[in-house]
Amino acid sequence: MSPETAHAIDQIQVNLNAGGMNTINIILAFVMFGVALGIKPGIFVEVFKKPKSVLLGMLCQLILLPAFTCLLAILLNWWISPMMGLGMILVASCPGGNISNFMSSLAKANIELSVSLTAISTALAILMTPFNFWLWGNAYLHFAPVAHEIPTLVIPLWDVFKTIFILLGIPLTLGILTSHFLPKVANALKKPLQWISLVFFIAMVVLSFASNMDAFLKCVKYIFLVVLIHNFLALCIGYGIGSAFKVPKKDRRTLTIETGIQNSGLGLVLLLGTSLFAGFPPHGGMLVITAWWGIWHIVSGLTVAGIFNRCDA
Repeated sequence: MSPETAHAIDQIQVNLNAGGMNTINIILAFVMFGVALGIKPGIFVEVFKKPKSVLLGMLCQLILLPAFTCLLAILLNWWISPMMGLGMILVASCPGGNISNFMSSLAKANIELSVSLTAISTALAILMTPFNFWLWGNAYLHFAPVAHEIPTLVIPLWDVFKTIFILLGIPLTLGILTSHFLPKVANALKKPLQWISLVFFIAMVVLSFASNMDAFLKCVKYIFLVVLIHNFLALCIGYGIGSAFKVPKKDRRTLTIETGIQNSGLGLVLLLGTSLFAGFPPHGGMLVITAWWGIWHIVSGLTVAGIFNRCDA
């Protein structure tokens, strides 16, 4: 990727009015409500009797993925812009994605573990997402090729906390309560909402980039390779840690999928709906990395799930 191309990617702008931003917020909250419908308190009992896989999952998602993403972004400095590197770190700092439970079921993995990891990482995201992005984002900027031109990364903690709590915490709580008190309603809605959430995310990306779609399509081939490498790294972290610690095959599959599927929708909301980058130069690279991640991990997740499924055929 030439410096001119990277600069052109960073110049992509997304200008949403209040109505457009509210639509995106509603979509993400609706998606998280659907995820929570599959969470029942009883699920955690069996999983936490043998907490090894849960702890390894948290290690992969909350520590190793952001840390290795920072290292990868530094190694790619010759090819990507600093804003694209920060986009990779933002995605890695987000909790597990909403479709990971569905992917785990296709992969014949440990679904209870998958649901537990999604719930825990989502709950911890209120604190861990801003912390990891601040920690590893600033670490990366020390090595960015034009770090002297980029402001210090300061996280507006209350702004980010409020956004994550409203968009993740409240829907998650309502979904769990629905699952507990209205199990028939939850079971009827759970699977349709999993598919609808995929359509909603793609709609969210289209809505965000509608005014810059030509520029987005021109640069997507470059973004594709960056996200491909990054997502492959995430999948390898989950599978590698599961193999190194010799967890059961189903748990290893779950760790792979949970680490490789990230809640990119939250990343877009943080970019578009908070003051996170109010003082930064054009950061279209962050937007396109985050948006394409959300599309690509559907493809990679289905591919990995299909491979795991066929291994049992």
